[in-house]
Amino acid sequence: MTGWRKVGLMVMGLSLLFCQMAAGGEIQKKIAAESTIEQIAKRGAIRVGMDVFVPWAMKNKKGELIGFEIDVARQLAEDMGVKVEFVPTKWSGIIPALIAGKFDVIIGGMAVTPKRNLKINFTSPYYYSSQGLLANKKMAEGFSLADFNSPDVNIAARLGSTGALTAKKRFPKARLRLFDDEPSAVQEVRNGRVHAMIASQPLPAHMAADLPDLLKAYPDRLMKEPICFGVRKGDVDTLNFFNNWIEIVKSKGWIDERYSYWFESTVWKSEM
Repeated sequence: MTGWRKVGLMVMGLSLLFCQMAAGGEIQKKIAAESTIEQIAKRGAIRVGMDVFVPWAMKNKKGELIGFEIDVARQLAEDMGVKVEFVPTKWSGIIPALIAGKFDVIIGGMAVTPKRNLKINFTSPYYYSSQGLLANKKMAEGFSLADFNSPDVNIAARLGSTGALTAKKRFPKARLRLFDDEPSAVQEVRNGRVHAMIASQPLPAHMAADLPDLLKAYPDRLMKEPICFGVRKGDVDTLNFFNNWIEIVKSKGWIDERYSYWFESTVWKSEM
């Protein structure tokens, strides 16, 4: 092979490499431009999917949304320099709604499960929750936790929740009744139509404290759960931004402060 031929092949190879790099750069720009985080910036608003349940997200006396997750979403929007738009969605359909593009992110006390993770991606946890059991005091008189695992026992939970999964795992012999929201399940316990319900703390503890003659909360932690944002698959930039934001607010103690207010105190109840 002559020297000129070698030089020609080298030039051709370099040209091909540069073309590939340019094409790759254009693809990377296109992917970045189509990411949810870029769309939020262009729109000037982040759309947050959530469901109403105490004390994560609920309405105060003025009809305004308040709660732990509402605080999280508002702080995220503020730090991004955009507005926040809440999209209330039934829990049983919240993942399909995210996939369909009804909103940008789920910020609603959602725990990671393998089944959910097959459909959407999750950020790093920003706090941990646990499941508790709230019982009708009269119906469950003398019951230990193990006594709820019986065919004669009815247990309520919210449809599509990890509370329902916990009920099936911890009390497989009991009859499980599912409801669209937690207030309906609580009402069934209060009315004596079910023995108990399973939900994320602090709802069981707070309800029992409000109605000590009627309801009883068991102190057992039935399940510890990592709580994360839910995002659509294939969007690395959005996942990266949310993960970094979570680390920043956690390191500043902001998450702990908000968690303490909403989960470890009842000061906020004056707003209800």
